[in-house]
Amino acid sequence: MRLDEYLERGVRYGEEAEQSVDVRQQLQDALHEQVSSERIAQFVALGRERAERELRAILAQILKERRFSALTPERKEELVEELLDLMLGLGPLESLLEDDTVTEIMVNGPDRVFFERDGRIFASDESFSSEEELRLVIDRIISPLGRRLDEQSPIVNARLPQGHRVNAVIPPLSLVGTVLTIRKFKASAYTLEDLVGMQSMSPEVAQLLRWAVLRRINIAVSGGTGGGKTTLLNALSREIPHDERIITIEDSAELRFDTHPHVIRLEARMENAEGKGGVTIRDLVINSLRMRPDRIIVGECRGAEAIDMLQAMTTGHDGSLTTLHANSPAEVIPRLTTMVRYGMDLPIEAIERQIVSALDLIVQQDRLTGGARRITQIVTRAAGTSLAGQMHGDPFTTVVRWDREQERYIWNEAPEWVAGLPAMGLATESEVEAWEHNLH
Repeated sequence: MRLDEYLERGVRYGEEAEQSVDVRQQLQDALHEQVSSERIAQFVALGRERAERELRAILAQILKERRFSALTPERKEELVEELLDLMLGLGPLESLLEDDTVTEIMVNGPDRVFFERDGRIFASDESFSSEEELRLVIDRIISPLGRRLDEQSPIVNARLPQGHRVNAVIPPLSLVGTVLTIRKFKASAYTLEDLVGMQSMSPEVAQLLRWAVLRRINIAVSGGTGGGKTTLLNALSREIPHDERIITIEDSAELRFDTHPHVIRLEARMENAEGKGGVTIRDLVINSLRMRPDRIIVGECRGAEAIDMLQAMTTGHDGSLTTLHANSPAEVIPRLTTMVRYGMDLPIEAIERQIVSALDLIVQQDRLTGGARRITQIVTRAAGTSLAGQMHGDPFTTVVRWDREQERYIWNEAPEWVAGLPAMGLATESEVEAWEHNLH
C-alpha cells in the first residue's frame, strides 16, 4: 500500500468514527427532547428490564425520522444498544464488565481505557466520547449510594451491584482527566482447590491452610496491591464450618459467602457532605465483639482498627482472619506496629508482643513476573517464643517458601499444632502422615 493510500484510509476511518459519534449524539439529544432525565430515572427505578423496554420503544420511533433514514437496520440497532448501555449501564465499559476473563478495568480519561486479563494489562478499543459522558457513568454508580463526586469530594469509593469495587478520582487531583478503576470479582469465590488448579499454591499448602482454618488458627494474609489477598481470604473463609457465626468487616464489601449460612456482613461508611455520619472500620470491629461472633474477618487492616483486631484474636475469638499490605512476612510486625500507634500510644515492645501473641500464621501472597499470583511464604510463631519481656530476633519461623529458581516449594518443618490434629478429630493419623510424606 502506498503512503498516500494509507494516510487517506486513516483520514477516512477517522471521519467515519467522528460521524458515528455525531449520529449517536443526535439520537441522544432527540431522546432527551422527548423524555426528561427525571422520567428516565423513574424508568430505572422500575428495574433495568422495564426501563430498557420503555426506552427501546421510544428510540425506535425516533429512528423512523427522516434524518436517520440513511442508517442501516444493523447500525440503528447498534446505536440503540450503545445508548441503552450509556443511559442504563456503564456505556463503553459494558462489554468489559460482561467479559469474565477481565479482572480489572482502568479508565485514564475518556479516550484511554485499559483492562487486565491473566495478570497483564491491555489497551481497549472502547472509549467515552467526552469527559461529561464518563462523569455521567460514574454518577450513575455512586448516586444510589448517597455518594457524590465534585470539587469538594474529588475521590470516591463505591461498588457495583455485582460487587465489583469502584474508585474514581477527578481533577484537580487527577492531571489526566477523570480516572475510573473497577476491580471485578467473581460471583462465587474461588475455593482452595480452584487456587491449586491455578497454580497459586500446591495441594500440600492448601491442606495446611485448610487445617489451619479448622484448627482455629489466627491467620494474616500479607502481600502487595493486586497480589490476590482478598481472593485467598475468600477461599480460606469457605473452609469455616457452617455451625459458626461469622462477622465480616470491610471498607468496601468484597468478600463472597455464597455457601455459608450464618454470615453478618458489615461495611464502613464515609462521612457525608456535612462531615457527619461516618463509621470507621475500628467502630465496626469494636461493635462486632458485642455481636457474639465465632470468627471475625477484617477485609484489610490499614489503620487504628489493628489494635482492636489483635485484641479480639487474643481474647476468645480464635480463628480470625485479616489481610494487610506488606512486601514480606518480616514487614508485618513493623506495619502492624505503626497501625496500632495510630489509635493508641503504647510502647513498641508491648505492641510487638501483642502482635506475636495474636498471629499464629502469616501467609505471603505475591504477584510474580508475568502476572501469576502465588503463595510465596508461610511463617508461624517460632517454638519457644517468649511473649514476656523484650523480644530478640525474629519471632516467626518459615514453614514453607517458594523457590523461584527451582520453581517449587521448599518445606522446613510443619507447625507444631499439625501433630495434634488427630486428637482433635480434624484429621486422621494416616492423613497427617501422608501429608508429611509429600513435603519432601
